[in-house]
Amino acid sequence: MSGDGSYTDALKGRVSAEGLRVAVIVARFNGDITERLLQGALACLRDHGSDDSRVDVYRVPGAFELPPAAARVVAAGRHDAIVTLGCVIRGGTPHFEYVSGETTRGIGAVARDAGIPVTFGVLTTDDHDQALARVPDGPANKGYEAALSALEMVASFRAIREGH
Repeated sequence: MSGDGSYTDALKGRVSAEGLRVAVIVARFNGDITERLLQGALACLRDHGSDDSRVDVYRVPGAFELPPAAARVVAAGRHDAIVTLGCVIRGGTPHFEYVSGETTRGIGAVARDAGIPVTFGVLTTDDHDQALARVPDGPANKGYEAALSALEMVASFRAIREGH
């Protein structure tokens, strides 16, 4: 569908955060961006019926720490879905490739083994302006999209479990 929000609007009737306990794990590094990702994720959950008291926000130092934190949240067994949020901006050294690659692999590994949805809301951009462009208010915010993906996956997991 088009980028005017119609896809998100269409999903509002099909996915719900009502009654779910969701963990949002957010990196503090590049905090001006990650706080906007967090606000987007929280807005999505509210837009889809979440009660703020059922959303736990966990903060970690940087994107590299997202996978072990997600693994701990899974092991605790208290959540229906996990949203991971971070921002890695390319610099003049290979550090970007190491951090972004290991973060991606780590979150992917947790997601494969979790048994609950674990979504990837980590921006990997060439510069700060590109990151800012990905965190506007509303459904185009990548944090909003990561939370929406978690809700869609909860619905998909339920359909699979129930044989639909």
